Amino acid sequence: MEEILRLFPDQIKSTIKSKISERWGVLQEIRFRLNQPIELIFDNNHIEWIDKIVPTRKDSIYVLNQISQFSLYRMEDELREGYVTLEGGHRVGLAGKVNTLNGSVKAIQHITFFNIRIAKEKIGAALSVLPYIYTRKYLNTLLVGPPQTGKTTIIRDITRLIATGWNNIPANKVAVIDERSEIGGSLKGMPQHNLGLRSDVMDACPKAEGMMMMIRSMSPDVLIVDEIGSYKDVQALMEAVHAGVVVICTIHGESLEELKKRPSLQELFQHNVFGRIIVLDKHSTPGHIKRIYNHKQENILHKVEVTPHEVDWSTSFHRHNNLDRI
Repeated sequence: MEEILRLFPDQIKSTIKSKISERWGVLQEIRFRLNQPIELIFDNNHIEWIDKIVPTRKDSIYVLNQISQFSLYRMEDELREGYVTLEGGHRVGLAGKVNTLNGSVKAIQHITFFNIRIAKEKIGAALSVLPYIYTRKYLNTLLVGPPQTGKTTIIRDITRLIATGWNNIPANKVAVIDERSEIGGSLKGMPQHNLGLRSDVMDACPKAEGMMMMIRSMSPDVLIVDEIGSYKDVQALMEAVHAGVVVICTIHGESLEELKKRPSLQELFQHNVFGRIIVLDKHSTPGHIKRIYNHKQENILHKVEVTPHEVDWSTSFHRHNNLDRI
Protein backbone atom coordinates (compact mmCIF):
# COMPACT_ATOMS: atom_id res chain seq x y z
CA MET A 1 0.00 0.00 0.00
CA GLU A 2 2.83 2.40 0.80
CA GLU A 3 4.18 2.29 -2.76
CA ILE A 4 0.80 3.70 -3.87
CA LEU A 5 0.27 6.23 -1.09
CA ARG A 6 3.69 7.81 -1.65
CA LEU A 7 2.43 9.13 -5.00
CA PHE A 8 0.12 11.68 -3.38
CA PRO A 9 0.65 14.97 -1.51
CA ASP A 10 0.28 14.65 2.27
CA GLN A 11 -3.31 15.85 2.61
CA ILE A 12 -4.57 13.64 -0.21
CA LYS A 13 -2.44 10.73 1.04
CA SER A 14 -3.94 10.81 4.53
CA THR A 15 -7.48 11.04 3.18
CA ILE A 16 -7.03 8.12 0.76
CA LYS A 17 -5.32 6.06 3.46
CA SER A 18 -8.26 6.49 5.81
CA LYS A 19 -10.57 5.22 3.07
CA ILE A 20 -8.59 2.19 1.90
CA SER A 21 -6.42 0.97 4.80
CA GLU A 22 -9.03 -1.55 5.97
CA ARG A 23 -10.01 -2.51 2.42
CA TRP A 24 -6.68 -2.68 0.61
CA GLY A 25 -7.35 -6.29 -0.40
CA VAL A 26 -10.46 -5.40 -2.38
CA LEU A 27 -9.28 -2.12 -3.92
CA GLN A 28 -8.98 -2.26 -7.71
CA GLU A 29 -8.33 1.29 -8.90
CA ILE A 30 -7.74 4.87 -7.79
CA ARG A 31 -8.83 7.37 -10.44
CA PHE A 32 -7.14 10.76 -10.03
CA ARG A 33 -8.42 13.50 -12.35
CA LEU A 34 -7.56 17.20 -12.40
CA ASN A 35 -10.37 19.33 -10.92
CA GLN A 36 -12.55 16.28 -10.22
CA PRO A 37 -13.20 14.25 -7.03
CA ILE A 38 -10.98 11.21 -6.54
CA GLU A 39 -12.69 7.94 -7.47
CA LEU A 40 -12.07 4.64 -5.64
CA ILE A 41 -13.14 1.39 -7.31
CA PHE A 42 -13.40 -1.79 -5.24
CA ASP A 43 -14.34 -5.40 -5.98
CA ASN A 44 -17.99 -6.00 -6.83
CA ASN A 45 -17.76 -2.77 -8.89
CA HIS A 46 -18.34 -0.73 -5.74
CA ILE A 47 -17.46 2.94 -6.34
CA GLU A 48 -16.76 5.64 -3.76
CA TRP A 49 -15.87 9.30 -4.24
CA ILE A 50 -13.61 11.50 -2.17
CA ASP A 51 -15.39 14.80 -2.80
CA LYS A 52 -13.89 16.88 -0.06
CA ILE A 53 -10.56 17.05 -1.92
CA VAL A 54 -10.41 18.07 -5.59
CA PRO A 55 -6.91 17.67 -7.12
CA THR A 56 -5.33 20.86 -8.46
CA ARG A 57 -2.72 21.32 -11.18
CA LYS A 58 -0.07 21.42 -8.44
CA ASP A 59 -1.29 18.05 -7.10
CA SER A 60 -1.20 16.59 -10.61
CA ILE A 61 2.40 17.71 -11.08
CA TYR A 62 3.31 16.22 -7.69
CA VAL A 63 1.87 12.82 -8.66
CA LEU A 64 3.63 12.90 -12.03
CA ASN A 65 6.96 13.75 -10.37
CA GLN A 66 6.56 10.86 -7.93
CA ILE A 67 5.76 8.43 -10.74
CA SER A 68 8.68 9.58 -12.90
CA GLN A 69 11.07 10.17 -9.99
CA PHE A 70 11.40 13.76 -11.26
CA SER A 71 12.56 12.67 -14.73
CA LEU A 72 10.02 12.58 -17.55
CA TYR A 73 12.88 11.79 -19.94
CA ARG A 74 13.42 8.36 -18.35
CA MET A 75 9.70 7.68 -18.88
CA GLU A 76 9.74 8.47 -22.59
CA ASP A 77 8.96 4.93 -23.74
CA GLU A 78 6.24 4.48 -21.11
CA LEU A 79 4.62 7.78 -22.05
CA ARG A 80 4.29 6.57 -25.63
CA GLU A 81 2.51 3.47 -24.36
CA GLY A 82 0.23 5.43 -22.04
CA TYR A 83 1.09 3.73 -18.76
CA VAL A 84 3.87 3.33 -16.20
CA THR A 85 4.52 0.24 -14.06
CA LEU A 86 5.42 0.85 -10.41
CA GLU A 87 7.24 -1.20 -7.80
CA GLY A 88 5.02 -4.14 -6.89
CA GLY A 89 3.58 -4.45 -10.40
CA HIS A 90 0.99 -1.70 -9.98
CA ARG A 91 0.21 0.13 -13.21
CA VAL A 92 -0.59 3.82 -13.67
CA GLY A 93 -2.53 4.67 -16.81
CA LEU A 94 -1.98 8.19 -18.13
CA ALA A 95 -4.07 10.49 -20.30
CA GLY A 96 -3.92 14.09 -21.43
CA LYS A 97 -2.79 15.97 -24.52
CA VAL A 98 -0.98 13.75 -27.02
CA ASN A 99 2.12 14.94 -28.88
CA THR A 100 2.45 13.27 -32.31
CA LEU A 101 5.30 12.96 -34.80
CA ASN A 102 4.59 11.87 -38.39
CA GLY A 103 1.20 10.60 -37.37
CA SER A 104 2.47 8.48 -34.46
CA VAL A 105 2.25 9.14 -30.75
CA LYS A 106 5.53 10.60 -29.48
CA ALA A 107 4.44 11.28 -25.89
CA ILE A 108 1.58 12.41 -23.70
CA GLN A 109 1.91 16.02 -22.62
CA HIS A 110 -0.06 17.91 -19.98
CA ILE A 111 -0.95 14.68 -18.15
CA THR A 112 -4.07 15.34 -16.10
CA PHE A 113 -5.70 11.92 -15.77
CA PHE A 114 -4.23 9.02 -13.77
CA ASN A 115 -5.66 5.53 -13.37
CA ILE A 116 -3.77 3.64 -10.65
CA ARG A 117 -4.53 -0.07 -11.00
CA ILE A 118 -3.67 -2.18 -7.96
CA ALA A 119 -1.75 -5.40 -8.64
CA LYS A 120 -2.98 -8.26 -6.48
CA GLU A 121 -1.08 -11.41 -5.63
CA LYS A 122 -3.59 -14.14 -4.79
CA ILE A 123 -1.81 -17.34 -3.84
CA GLY A 124 -3.91 -20.29 -5.00
CA ALA A 125 -5.93 -18.29 -7.53
CA ALA A 126 -5.11 -20.75 -10.32
CA LEU A 127 -5.68 -24.02 -8.47
CA SER A 128 -8.94 -24.67 -10.30
CA VAL A 129 -7.34 -23.93 -13.68
CA LEU A 130 -4.37 -26.28 -13.48
CA PRO A 131 -6.31 -29.56 -13.96
CA TYR A 132 -7.67 -28.19 -17.23
CA ILE A 133 -4.30 -27.19 -18.70
CA TYR A 134 -2.39 -30.31 -17.63
CA THR A 135 -3.13 -33.70 -19.21
CA ARG A 136 0.04 -35.78 -18.79
CA LYS A 137 1.82 -32.59 -19.92
CA TYR A 138 1.10 -28.88 -19.93
CA LEU A 139 -0.91 -27.59 -22.90
CA ASN A 140 -0.46 -24.39 -24.85
CA THR A 141 -2.99 -22.12 -23.19
CA LEU A 142 -4.56 -18.74 -23.95
CA LEU A 143 -6.33 -16.72 -21.22
CA VAL A 144 -8.87 -14.33 -22.70
CA GLY A 145 -10.73 -11.49 -21.00
CA PRO A 146 -11.44 -7.76 -21.02
CA PRO A 147 -9.57 -5.48 -18.60
CA GLN A 148 -10.00 -6.13 -14.87
CA THR A 149 -11.06 -9.75 -15.23
CA GLY A 150 -8.01 -11.14 -13.42
CA LYS A 151 -5.90 -12.43 -16.33
CA THR A 152 -2.59 -11.29 -14.84
CA THR A 153 -3.54 -12.53 -11.36
CA ILE A 154 -4.28 -16.00 -12.74
CA ILE A 155 -1.24 -16.27 -15.02
CA ARG A 156 0.99 -15.14 -12.13
CA ASP A 157 -0.30 -17.97 -9.96
CA ILE A 158 -0.09 -20.44 -12.86
CA THR A 159 3.58 -19.48 -13.08
CA ARG A 160 4.10 -20.09 -9.35
CA LEU A 161 2.39 -23.48 -9.39
CA ILE A 162 4.13 -24.80 -12.52
CA ALA A 163 7.53 -23.59 -11.27
CA THR A 164 7.04 -25.09 -7.79
CA GLY A 165 4.99 -28.21 -8.54
CA TRP A 166 1.49 -29.11 -7.42
CA ASN A 167 -0.57 -32.23 -6.68
CA ASN A 168 2.49 -34.53 -7.07
CA ILE A 169 3.33 -32.99 -10.45
CA PRO A 170 7.01 -31.97 -10.39
CA ALA A 171 8.19 -28.40 -10.94
CA ASN A 172 9.02 -27.33 -14.49
CA LYS A 173 11.45 -24.69 -15.71
CA VAL A 174 9.42 -21.57 -16.46
CA ALA A 175 10.55 -18.50 -18.40
CA VAL A 176 8.51 -15.33 -17.86
CA ILE A 177 8.65 -12.55 -20.43
CA ASP A 178 7.27 -9.67 -18.41
CA GLU A 179 7.24 -6.71 -20.81
CA ARG A 180 5.04 -4.55 -18.58
CA SER A 181 6.55 -5.73 -15.27
CA GLU A 182 3.09 -6.79 -14.12
CA ILE A 183 3.50 -10.54 -13.66
CA GLY A 184 6.52 -10.40 -11.38
CA GLY A 185 6.40 -6.73 -10.39
CA SER A 186 10.19 -6.76 -10.61
CA LEU A 187 12.39 -4.15 -8.97
CA LYS A 188 15.93 -3.97 -10.40
CA GLY A 189 15.39 -7.38 -11.97
CA MET A 190 14.09 -9.07 -8.81
CA PRO A 191 10.41 -10.17 -8.84
CA GLN A 192 8.39 -8.80 -5.95
CA HIS A 193 5.69 -11.45 -6.40
CA ASN A 194 6.09 -15.17 -5.74
CA LEU A 195 6.72 -16.84 -9.11
CA GLY A 196 7.88 -20.20 -7.77
CA LEU A 197 11.17 -22.01 -7.39
CA ARG A 198 12.11 -22.72 -11.02
CA SER A 199 11.07 -19.50 -12.76
CA ASP A 200 13.36 -17.09 -14.60
CA VAL A 201 12.16 -13.60 -15.51
CA MET A 202 13.04 -11.32 -18.41
CA ASP A 203 11.68 -8.01 -17.17
CA ALA A 204 10.67 -4.96 -19.26
CA CYS A 205 11.66 -6.74 -22.49
CA PRO A 206 9.53 -6.70 -25.66
CA LYS A 207 7.69 -10.01 -25.89
CA ALA A 208 8.88 -11.19 -29.31
CA GLU A 209 12.55 -10.57 -28.58
CA GLY A 210 12.24 -11.84 -25.02
CA MET A 211 10.74 -15.19 -26.02
CA MET A 212 13.61 -15.93 -28.39
CA MET A 213 16.21 -14.76 -25.88
CA MET A 214 14.81 -17.00 -23.13
CA ILE A 215 14.57 -20.05 -25.39
CA ARG A 216 18.20 -19.64 -26.38
CA SER A 217 19.56 -18.81 -22.93
CA MET A 218 17.37 -20.49 -20.29
CA SER A 219 16.05 -23.70 -21.97
CA PRO A 220 12.54 -23.39 -20.49
CA ASP A 221 9.86 -26.06 -20.46
CA VAL A 222 7.12 -23.40 -20.32
CA LEU A 223 7.01 -19.80 -21.54
CA ILE A 224 4.70 -17.34 -19.77
CA VAL A 225 3.74 -14.19 -21.67
CA ASP A 226 1.26 -11.43 -20.80
CA GLU A 227 -0.94 -9.58 -23.30
CA ILE A 228 -0.03 -10.84 -26.78
CA GLY A 229 -1.65 -9.43 -29.88
CA SER A 230 0.74 -8.17 -32.57
CA TYR A 231 2.01 -10.01 -35.64
CA LYS A 232 5.49 -10.06 -34.08
CA ASP A 233 4.11 -11.69 -30.93
CA VAL A 234 2.38 -14.36 -33.00
CA GLN A 235 5.49 -15.15 -35.03
CA ALA A 236 7.54 -15.50 -31.84
CA LEU A 237 4.86 -17.77 -30.32
CA MET A 238 4.96 -19.99 -33.41
CA GLU A 239 8.76 -20.19 -33.18
CA ALA A 240 8.51 -21.17 -29.52
CA VAL A 241 5.91 -23.86 -30.20
CA HIS A 242 8.00 -25.30 -33.04
CA ALA A 243 10.97 -25.38 -30.64
CA GLY A 244 8.97 -27.67 -28.35
CA VAL A 245 8.25 -25.09 -25.64
CA VAL A 246 4.79 -24.86 -24.06
CA VAL A 247 3.36 -21.33 -24.22
CA ILE A 248 0.83 -19.90 -21.74
CA CYS A 249 -0.27 -16.35 -22.46
CA THR A 250 -3.03 -13.78 -22.02
CA ILE A 251 -4.85 -11.54 -24.46
CA HIS A 252 -7.47 -8.80 -24.24
CA GLY A 253 -10.80 -9.92 -25.67
CA GLU A 254 -14.47 -10.58 -24.97
CA SER A 255 -14.88 -13.99 -26.59
CA LEU A 256 -13.30 -16.68 -28.75
CA GLU A 257 -15.46 -15.57 -31.69
CA GLU A 258 -14.02 -12.06 -31.47
CA LEU A 259 -10.42 -13.32 -31.38
CA LYS A 260 -10.91 -15.48 -34.46
CA LYS A 261 -11.73 -12.34 -36.46
CA ARG A 262 -8.43 -10.61 -35.68
CA PRO A 263 -6.03 -10.74 -38.64
CA SER A 264 -2.90 -10.94 -36.46
CA LEU A 265 -4.14 -14.12 -34.73
CA GLN A 266 -5.18 -16.10 -37.81
CA GLU A 267 -2.04 -18.24 -37.92
CA LEU A 268 -2.54 -19.38 -34.31
CA PHE A 269 -6.06 -20.61 -35.03
CA GLN A 270 -5.21 -22.12 -38.41
CA HIS A 271 -2.59 -24.33 -36.73
CA ASN A 272 -4.73 -25.07 -33.62
CA VAL A 273 -1.84 -23.89 -31.45
CA PHE A 274 -3.82 -23.73 -28.20
CA GLY A 275 -4.94 -26.89 -26.46
CA ARG A 276 -6.88 -24.75 -24.00
CA ILE A 277 -8.54 -21.35 -24.34
CA ILE A 278 -9.86 -19.95 -21.05
CA VAL A 279 -12.36 -17.10 -21.30
CA LEU A 280 -12.91 -14.83 -18.30
CA ASP A 281 -15.75 -12.37 -17.93
CA LYS A 282 -16.71 -9.36 -15.86
CA HIS A 283 -17.97 -10.52 -12.49
CA SER A 284 -18.26 -9.32 -8.92
CA THR A 285 -14.74 -10.63 -8.27
CA PRO A 286 -11.89 -10.89 -10.80
CA GLY A 287 -11.04 -14.34 -12.15
CA HIS A 288 -14.53 -15.63 -12.99
CA ILE A 289 -14.27 -18.31 -15.68
CA LYS A 290 -16.94 -18.16 -18.37
CA ARG A 291 -15.76 -20.94 -20.69
CA ILE A 292 -12.82 -23.29 -21.22
CA TYR A 293 -12.32 -24.58 -24.76
CA ASN A 294 -10.26 -27.60 -25.85
CA HIS A 295 -8.30 -27.86 -29.10
CA LYS A 296 -11.56 -28.59 -30.96
CA GLN A 297 -13.01 -25.36 -29.51
CA GLU A 298 -15.54 -27.32 -27.44
CA ASN A 299 -16.51 -25.88 -24.06
CA ILE A 300 -15.27 -28.34 -21.42
CA LEU A 301 -15.88 -26.23 -18.32
CA HIS A 302 -17.75 -28.03 -15.58
CA LYS A 303 -18.24 -27.49 -11.88
CA VAL A 304 -16.04 -29.64 -9.68
CA GLU A 305 -17.06 -30.40 -6.12
CA VAL A 306 -14.15 -30.11 -3.70
CA THR A 307 -13.75 -30.56 0.00
CA PRO A 308 -14.55 -27.56 2.21
CA HIS A 309 -11.73 -25.18 3.14
CA GLU A 310 -9.91 -25.53 -0.19
CA VAL A 311 -8.98 -22.26 -1.83
CA ASP A 312 -12.10 -20.26 -2.67
CA TRP A 313 -11.53 -16.66 -3.70
CA SER A 314 -15.21 -15.70 -3.81
CA THR A 315 -16.15 -12.95 -1.37
CA SER A 316 -19.66 -14.38 -1.04
CA PHE A 317 -20.57 -16.41 2.04
CA HIS A 318 -23.35 -18.18 0.16
CA ARG A 319 -21.41 -19.89 -2.64
CA HIS A 320 -18.83 -22.50 -1.72
CA ASN A 321 -16.99 -25.48 -3.20
CA ASN A 322 -17.52 -24.53 -6.85
CA LEU A 323 -14.43 -24.10 -8.97
CA ASP A 324 -16.10 -22.39 -11.91
CA ARG A 325 -14.64 -19.10 -10.65
CA ILE A 326 -11.52 -18.03 -8.82
